[in-house]
Amino acid sequence: MSEVAAQVTSVDAEAPVRGVWRSLRRRPLFWACVAALGLLMAIAVAPQLFAGLFGQPDPRLCDLASGSQPPSAAHVFGTDRQGCDVYANVVYGTRASLSVGLLATAVALVIAMVLGTLAGYRGGWADALVARLTDVFLGFPFLLGAVVVLTAIGSRTPVVIALVLAVFIWPTLARLMRASVRAVRDAPYVEAARAMGLGTGRIVGRYVLPNAIGPVLAVATTTVGGVIVAESTLTFLGLGLRAPAISWGLQLANAQATFQTSPHMLVFPGLFLVVTVLATITLGDVLRDTLDPKAR
Repeated sequence: MSEVAAQVTSVDAEAPVRGVWRSLRRRPLFWACVAALGLLMAIAVAPQLFAGLFGQPDPRLCDLASGSQPPSAAHVFGTDRQGCDVYANVVYGTRASLSVGLLATAVALVIAMVLGTLAGYRGGWADALVARLTDVFLGFPFLLGAVVVLTAIGSRTPVVIALVLAVFIWPTLARLMRASVRAVRDAPYVEAARAMGLGTGRIVGRYVLPNAIGPVLAVATTTVGGVIVAESTLTFLGLGLRAPAISWGLQLANAQATFQTSPHMLVFPGLFLVVTVLATITLGDVLRDTLDPKAR
C-alpha cells in the first residue's frame, strides 16, 4: 500500500513539470531564444572557431596603419583605433560578458535556493533571520553597491566581478524562493510524503524544490541579461574589466570617443549586447508566462 501511495505522490509532484514542458515546446519564441543563446554559448566556448570565419582570427593582432577602418571584405565589422579587428574582438568578448552574467546568476541562485528554502519550509526563527538578512542587502542600490565594493578591493577579473554582483542580486531571488516554497510545502503530495514518514531532506529534494523552483528560474533567466548589462556599465565607467581583457563593455568604452567618425566600433558590440540581453529577458518572460497557472 505504501508503494502505491509513493507512486501516486510522485506522479502528482511531477505532473506540473511535464505540463510546463509541453507548453514550452509549443512556443516558437522559446525555441528562438534557445537557439540565439545556444549560438552565443557556442561562441563563448570556442571563439577561435567563429573568429576565423570572417576577418582576422586573432583579436590582438593589430595594424595601426589600418586603424578605424569601416566594415569591408577584409574586416566585416571594421577595425578599431589600434587597427584590431572588431569582429574578432566581439567574438572573443562574448566569453567574458556571458561568463560574468551566468556565474553571478548561478551563485546568487544557489544562495537563494538554500536560504529561501530554509526560510520558506522551516519558518519561525529561520524565516525571520533570512528576512532581516535580505533587508540588509536590499538596502544597498545594486550598481552603487557594486561600485563601492569593486573600488575597495581593486581586483577586476570576471570571477571577482561576478561574485560582487551576485552579492547584490541574491536577496530578490531568495524572497521569491521563500514565497514559492511556502506555496508548495502544504500541497497534498507533500503532506502525503510526510504521512509516509519520509525524511525532510528527501521531501524537500524530491517534492518541494522541483515544484517551487520554476518561478525562481524564470526570474533568474531574466537576471542574466541584467547582470550582463551591469557588467558592461561598470566596465564602460572604468570600474569593471580592464585591458588586456576583452569584453563588450571594454569595446563600448573605447568606442565612445570616436562614435561620430567610426560608429561601427560601437554598433557591433552594442548589437551583440542587445541581442543577448533581449534573448535572456524574453526567455525569462516566456518561462514566467508558462509557469503562471492562469496562462495555461
